[in-house]
This record gives sequence, structure tokens and C-alpha cells, in this order.
Amino acid sequence: MARPRPATFDKVKIVAENRRARYEYFIDTVYEAGLALTGTEVKSLRFGEGSIAEAYAEVKENGVWLVNANIPEFSHGNRYNHEPKRPRKLLLHEREINKLHGAVAREGMTLVPLSIYFNGRGRAKVELALAKGKKTHDKRETIKERDWKREQGRILRDRG
Repeated sequence: MARPRPATFDKVKIVAENRRARYEYFIDTVYEAGLALTGTEVKSLRFGEGSIAEAYAEVKENGVWLVNANIPEFSHGNRYNHEPKRPRKLLLHEREINKLHGAVAREGMTLVPLSIYFNGRGRAKVELALAKGKKTHDKRETIKERDWKREQGRILRDRG
């Protein structure tokens, strides 16, 4: 029997976050994926360096890959240092890969990384979302909603 997944992932140390993703996309399903990294990449992430602002994931025939994520070279790395923007393999179960492939191919969904973090066991993980892009009017609606929530908080604070 499969082990039940936790509702939220155990994020001990968040390294990089894609904050615009929730504004640009409707988030459907969120997956936790492992990252296949080299030693200097892990050290660079542990120092809190890294960016996934313009990163995305794609499903190829041999797995899921994180493309355009920037993990800068490790400062004390020598000739074994890594390339900062190389594609990195994401570690998922075969069933999850098939689901992602079907959603991207048939439904026109996008794979967006939301954050890179270290879990409780010290493993580097990526929070990967299956998302659909928002149109301009949807983004305006999100802004209106956010402003109204902020105004609502002010009103309640002033009256209470």
C-alpha cells in the first residue's frame, strides 16, 4: 500500500521562490519533485543562492527536466564547478510523469516551479505546479481581489 502524501510539504529551508507564478497562472495540482544535482550545486543552494524566476519544466521522453533555473557557481568550487543554467532532471514517480505528460499534451497546461527548498531530511526538492496561464482580465481580477482583501483588513482593524 502506498504511503499517504502529506497535505503540505515539509519545507525546512526555502532557497528560491517564484512569487509571480501565482499571479501569472491558475495553479491546479502541486507536486513535490526531487532534484538531481551535482555537489557544487547543492553547496550553492545551501548558501541560499539560486533563482527560478524565469524557470519552467518540460516533459521529455526520458523524464521531467527543470529548464532555465539559475544556480550560480559555487565560490570555492574549482575545476569541478557546474554550469549555472544547465537543465536539471526532476525525480518523480513514473505514474506522476505520465499524468504530467498527459496534462501538458492534451489540456495545454504548463509546468511551473513554485519553490526550491530543503526538506527535513536535507534533500533538495522542487515544488512543481501544473498550471494554466491567466489572461489579462484574469490578472486584473486578481489585483482587485487582493486590494479588496487589504482594504477589508484595514476596515476591520479600524472598527475592532
